[in-house]
Amino acid sequence: MALFQLDPQSIAARVHASGDPTPPPTLTASLLRGIFGFTVVSVAGFSPWAIFDRWFPAMREMDLYLACTAVFIGMSGLCLHRLVIGPGSLSRFYKLFFLAFGAYAVVWVSLWMWLRGDAGSIAGLLGGTAAMGTILVLAFDAQRVLLKVVAALFILNALGYYAGGWVEGKLVGDHRVAAMLLWGVCYGVGFGAGLGVAFYLCQTQARDALLRR
Repeated sequence: MALFQLDPQSIAARVHASGDPTPPPTLTASLLRGIFGFTVVSVAGFSPWAIFDRWFPAMREMDLYLACTAVFIGMSGLCLHRLVIGPGSLSRFYKLFFLAFGAYAVVWVSLWMWLRGDAGSIAGLLGGTAAMGTILVLAFDAQRVLLKVVAALFILNALGYYAGGWVEGKLVGDHRVAAMLLWGVCYGVGFGAGLGVAFYLCQTQARDALLRR
């Protein structure tokens, strides 16, 4: 069950109909686009944390999560839509990322608020990336790479998340705002790398279809 005409045949048909000779992105290109693009998104997405902390300290925790999620989704298409092969990638990416990141955020926040601490973080990361990975492979009709996609998202996201937490812990006492934004950088690099790998894996059949024509 593909979504938004992102199955391999539809992607290949759009590319050939457009006459665009640009080859699909390599794994390296997808990684770099994911890393740099999502780092920009992440820094912007973590900015409500710094803003709420300084000017709106009475705001609820859930309000902060909703604000961050809205920024992440709103910025994502501009920075990452080229991860999708072929023309019409912007609108399709937004539709897909709205579902995938929305599911990730709901699962992550729910598990974090239920368990808290390290258990909440790990459960949220695993549950969130599993939800996101499932939606991605269904959208691209690439169910056979589900485990690889979820593993890439979880491992690389967790590395960025915990690296950001370590940096934040070192700086938060004297440089609170910088600590928050640097957490966003680390999170963006890790999760962005995971997204780059995930989109590359999900479109393996599409690249094969393009080579066969």
